[in-house]
Amino acid sequence: MTASAARKRFREDEKRRDSEHVSFLRHKGFRWLWIGIALSGTAALGYALIDQQPRPNGGTWYGYLLGTIGLGLIVWLSLLGVRKRRINPGAWSLKAWTSAHVYLGLSLIVIATLHTGFQIGWNVHTLAYVLMLLVIATGIYGVVAYSVLPARLSDNRKEMTRAQMLDALTALDRQLESAAQPLARGEADLVLAALKQSPFAGGALARLTARYPGCATARARKGLVGTSETEQRVRALLERRLAQLGQIRSSLRIRALLEVWLFLHVPLTLALIAALAAHVISVFYYW
Repeated sequence: MTASAARKRFREDEKRRDSEHVSFLRHKGFRWLWIGIALSGTAALGYALIDQQPRPNGGTWYGYLLGTIGLGLIVWLSLLGVRKRRINPGAWSLKAWTSAHVYLGLSLIVIATLHTGFQIGWNVHTLAYVLMLLVIATGIYGVVAYSVLPARLSDNRKEMTRAQMLDALTALDRQLESAAQPLARGEADLVLAALKQSPFAGGALARLTARYPGCATARARKGLVGTSETEQRVRALLERRLAQLGQIRSSLRIRALLEVWLFLHVPLTLALIAALAAHVISVFYYW
């Protein structure tokens, strides 16, 4: 390899590494943001320049044009899940597709609103419009969550893996089980109940809020009010167990907040596609 070819190869590798560290929101210097703004601006300008009464709506030629563009965008944007299953580092890499997904999805707010002609009613057309807004809202939440929460998850772990956090809890449990043996029956039962309770108990709401009102460890800590050396040692271990549980539950909460939007975004997208199909069929049926 010649020196010039080696330098060229080095520059290409350096450029690729820099690109890999750029967020999908900033991909190619916000290319898809500007495309989305241009698309929205063109649609709004066209709507403003059309001089007709009544104003353009879904039943006019401009409404049909915007509706066709919007439908095409929605179908294409819904294919992101298919794209994720393919490996392609080229021009249409996953990062490029995701960037386009976000910014073109936002442009749908303008395009679809102009398509309606600001005419809202209790019908399948408005249902499709509302579902689209809900899909976009959950998508915005997903973008914000994945921009903020991974760093919080890393800070909460304190360089510990999930397995290491559970191992630390198990070690505390062994100490607690041994230390609680000299306790009175009632106090020992409180500690044993805490040891038997799974750190993952509490359900979806508890996981999302990190609030566990039925926490047996907290109940045991509150129940031990004696001043003997044994009780003080057990109480200190229970406090350490509560702190360890807090770290685990905080990690679970962050993970739940990262994942919960998909349980809304994907079903809402499917419902939107179904409503769009009904919307298009009804339009052509009554045309």
